[in-house]
Amino acid sequence: MIIVRTTLKVFPEKQLEVIQTLLSLIEPVGGEPGCNSCCAFCDIKDKHRLILLEEWETQKDLDQHIQSLRFGVLLGTRTLLCEPPQIQIHTVNKTQGMETVHAIRQNKEK
Repeated sequence: MIIVRTTLKVFPEKQLEVIQTLLSLIEPVGGEPGCNSCCAFCDIKDKHRLILLEEWETQKDLDQHIQSLRFGVLLGTRTLLCEPPQIQIHTVNKTQGMETVHAIRQNKEK
């Protein structure tokens, strides 16, 4: 699994425009082959910092997305940002769930 985190620091007067752009991308990107999820968030400490979080099955799927027009639209928001977008790509080789949390908490209680 590959997780892509894109952080956008938006000019205050361009906030609505960037949010509308992200909202227009979420559903189509989420429907691309290999995309498990695509979500946008607003940083609660800085309302002008927006985060787009994507989860991809394979590197090939992500590569196709990065070459797509939709990704070009995301990059096109650069003129609306007060700093360059920060893109982090994380490769995950193991995922754990709530059972792990329970096991760790049980060990603490012993």
